[in-house]
Amino acid sequence: MYDPITMKLNADPYILSALKEDITSEDVTTNSVMRKPRLGEVDLICKEEGVICGLDVFARVFELIDREVEVTIFVKDGDQVKAGEKMAKVRGDIRALLSGERTALNYLQRMSGIATYTRSVAALLEGTGIQLLDTRKTSPNNRIFEKYAVRIGGGHNHRYNLTDGVLLKDNHIGAAGGVKEAVAMAKEYAPFVRKIEVEVETLDMVKEALEAGADIIMLDNMTPEVMKEAIQLIDHKAEIEISGNVTRENIEKIKDLGVDYVSSGALTHSAPILDISLKNLHPVS
Repeated sequence: MYDPITMKLNADPYILSALKEDITSEDVTTNSVMRKPRLGEVDLICKEEGVICGLDVFARVFELIDREVEVTIFVKDGDQVKAGEKMAKVRGDIRALLSGERTALNYLQRMSGIATYTRSVAALLEGTGIQLLDTRKTSPNNRIFEKYAVRIGGGHNHRYNLTDGVLLKDNHIGAAGGVKEAVAMAKEYAPFVRKIEVEVETLDMVKEALEAGADIIMLDNMTPEVMKEAIQLIDHKAEIEISGNVTRENIEKIKDLGVDYVSSGALTHSAPILDISLKNLHPVS
């Protein structure tokens, strides 16, 4: 994901915005104790076991503050890391290291937490043929980072944003006047290369979506019993996605239903961070 072009066009503006949020005029604490440039080095240490993700973003924070900063990385995104492991070292002007520390760690901890949680959920679906999907329930201005973390953790991305595809949810259906009307309008308006997905909550809505020619039917917040009936009704006439409060704790109940996709907002909105620190900062000659 983070090739130089992608980074500059997509990630850099968000990283710069995060830095500006943290430093409005100056880092008064750092400037108090470090009046002049001085070369230093600090270690990136993992404090708990998990999946590391976001190393390029971590490094980019320091590079945007000071192009002379050097980040040497000993692991790669997707690696399983353990408590106490030294994952990288950062070398450069101590002022840059101190000023960039929190922003760099915020990205790395958050992305690693999402990757770690996603991998634990994806492991429960191994061998089922079901794709684990994320949602648009991401932190504002962090979607590019959080959806990347889902992929590193073994999940897949649903729509990146509203331009990516047609997903007719309850309020779209209400606005259009019904499932059939909403699907007909989408087919008339949307480019023919776009699949049309319909969110349904009842068996009657499943029947309407099938009759209207939906490509994907999302079974939302249904009980396992109703889902089984819906799947029998669909009978391979459309792809099937299950959604609605899916977490690591309850995904076992639906993994054997024979659907194509399971989407979980919890991958991005409920994953705890991975505990990571910058330690042992010291001057070097």
